[in-house]
Amino acid sequence: MLQKCRSFSFTKHFKVFAIISALLIITGLVALILAPFGVNLFNFDVDFTGGTSCNYNLHTDVNRDITDRVEEIVKDTTGASSVSVVTSNNGEGVLIKTSELDSDTRAALTAAICEEYNVDAATDAVINSVSPSVGSDMKTAAIVASVLAIALILVYIAIRFELRSGLAAICCLVHDLLVILSMYVIFQIPFNSNFIAAALTILGYSINATIVVFDRIRETKRLGQDNTFAETVDKSIWDTFTRSLNTTITTLLVMVMLLIFGVDSIKNFALPLCIGIISGCYSSVCIAGPLWNLFRGKKQK
Repeated sequence: MLQKCRSFSFTKHFKVFAIISALLIITGLVALILAPFGVNLFNFDVDFTGGTSCNYNLHTDVNRDITDRVEEIVKDTTGASSVSVVTSNNGEGVLIKTSELDSDTRAALTAAICEEYNVDAATDAVINSVSPSVGSDMKTAAIVASVLAIALILVYIAIRFELRSGLAAICCLVHDLLVILSMYVIFQIPFNSNFIAAALTILGYSINATIVVFDRIRETKRLGQDNTFAETVDKSIWDTFTRSLNTTITTLLVMVMLLIFGVDSIKNFALPLCIGIISGCYSSVCIAGPLWNLFRGKKQK
């Protein structure tokens, strides 16, 4: 089956892949551009916007009905419109994140939770405030971490291969980040510190898959001097296709299990990883090599 497909040229169909990528990243790109102008399309969590975090140990197995009931209590007590409720304390508690609450509102919320679930406010309630300045630091840390990782990857790729391949790899990494941002906007996934971990994990996965393809291109180029670079790219992509597909599937199996059986906080981390892993496989196979070929010039051998 794979042998029959090898006649398909990734380099010749690069425009099709570019259009698909443009459709995938447009939402995240627009949200990123509008964010500095006060138009917020993301579901920023307390980690980024500042607010109040309340952790209550209910001493019972928390299920969807309990989290929905807790969210209802929070909205009725505080009047907050944006509320996040996830499980905590090994599944026996709830972690509530909402906008900044004053001391009286916090006390009223704690009293309502304690009355509903018969818990002790002194030992089972932990309430913290996250200031907007801390949230701003989190945004800065996310940007700096991503930019620094991309810059170091560019240097590494440029040294190991060439500058144009490094630029192609960076374009793929930016593509994967924008795909994740698009999914955060579309699914309204809480945008918190999990994003930093998910983004850096996906960057590492994606660049590893891209380097495998690039390394094969370099070896194939040494063995086939009469081929054009585009032909070398296509042959190398097909040579590594099975490896790329198998790696993606086996990694996704773990992520899907977390997505199905994990608690809400784990699901909010696993979903971006699933999307990012698929995007990383797509960009390393369909974008990286053809883009390197485009930067080199189609007629080069």
